[in-house]
Amino acid sequence: MQKESINPSESLSRFGRRLRQLRVEQGLSQERLALLAEIDRSYLGGIERGEHNVALLNVFKISRALGVPVKALFDIGEHHL
Repeated sequence: MQKESINPSESLSRFGRRLRQLRVEQGLSQERLALLAEIDRSYLGGIERGEHNVALLNVFKISRALGVPVKALFDIGEHHL
C-alpha cells in the first residue's frame, strides 16, 4: 500500500481556512480570538494565512477559546492532514 504524500504548505493553508471559518461563524475578530486564546494576534493571522506551523499547545488554546473540540479544527474536508 502506497502512502499519499503530504504537502505541508497545502496542509497549513487548509488548517488556516478551517480556523478562519470557525472564527467567522462565531462572529469573532482575530483580535478577540487571539485575546481569548492568549496568543498574539499577528501569529493567529499567520496561522489563518497558512504561514505558521501552529504548535500543538496553541491548537489546544484555540480550540478552548472557540469552544470546539480539537478535532473540529482538523475537519478540513475529504483529505485530512
